[in-house]
Amino acid sequence: MSETKKTRTFEWANPLETAEKAKAMSGYDFLNGILKGTISRPPIAAALEFNPLAVEEGKVTFEFEPQEYHYNPIGSVHGGVISTLLDTAMGCALHSKLPQGTAYTTLELKVNFTKAVTDRCGKMKAEGRIIHLGKSIALVEADLKDDQGKLYAHSVSTCMILKF
Repeated sequence: MSETKKTRTFEWANPLETAEKAKAMSGYDFLNGILKGTISRPPIAAALEFNPLAVEEGKVTFEFEPQEYHYNPIGSVHGGVISTLLDTAMGCALHSKLPQGTAYTTLELKVNFTKAVTDRCGKMKAEGRIIHLGKSIALVEADLKDDQGKLYAHSVSTCMILKF
C-alpha cells in the first residue's frame, strides 16, 4: 500500500538568545514582546503553530488551529500536542505575573481530555489562568475550547517559582 507523503517547513530564532532577553525584563513585558513580534516566539510554538492572542497579568490566551501534522496514528490530534499547548498557556499566565530575575518550572501537569480534537474543529483557543501565586509555588489552570465555547480539554498544574 502506497502512502501519500507531505512536507512542512518552519523557522525559529535561537532560543538561548530569547532566554537572555527574558532575564532582563518582567514576565509581562517579555510576553508582550512576543505578542507584538518584537521578541521571537519559542521554537516549540513555531513547530506546533500556536500563537499568543492576548496577554493580561495572570491570564494568557493562545490560538491553535489543528492540522494533520498534529495527528496521532488513530486520526486525531495527539494528546501530547494538546498537553504542550495547555502547559504553555498555564506557564505563560504565571510568567505574566513574575518580576525580572524570576522564572518558573512545571512540577506537575494533569490534563483531562473531553472530546477528540481534529482538523475539523477549526481555530481553537487555549486560555491559561493563575489559581494561586505564592512565594515558591503557583497553581495554574487552562482550557482548550473551540469558537463556540465547547470544551475539549482542561488542565491544572503546579509550578515552582525560581529566582536567578
